Amino acid sequence: MKVLDLRCSNDHTFEGWFASEQDFVDQDHKSLVQCPVCADSKITKKLSAPRLNLSGQFTSHLSTTEAPATDTVHTVAQAWAAFSKKVLDNSEDVGQQFAEEVRRIHYGESKSRAIRGQTTVDEVHSLVDEGIEVMPLLLPESLKNPLH
Repeated sequence: MKVLDLRCSNDHTFEGWFASEQDFVDQDHKSLVQCPVCADSKITKKLSAPRLNLSGQFTSHLSTTEAPATDTVHTVAQAWAAFSKKVLDNSEDVGQQFAEEVRRIHYGESKSRAIRGQTTVDEVHSLVDEGIEVMPLLLPESLKNPLH
């Protein structure tokens, strides 16, 4: 498992775990690597010392109940995809009108329902200051735009 320090074009930094350098290159080329803060897919690698996650890989006492790191990453990815699909299936996409619509719901001007959409970081701060509970959620692009 290769751990990379990454940065999006909005200067957010985050860590990415990949099976190999080529795995990162392939995923990045397909815009599958996204910033967890803003969902930007213009990603660059930061200069860093290489770090490999080799936990348990060279030990002979690994029990049969312990899954290898790649299985764990795959399991987490599957769980995240299932969770994301559930969010998409059970909420209404209000797009760029998110802040406006969540305020209407909060103040009783619109019916209460689960919504999702896009807004700016500054707008999120304003919503929180008003006592409106919102949560940034990075959804996989592959679920937002299904293949036809």
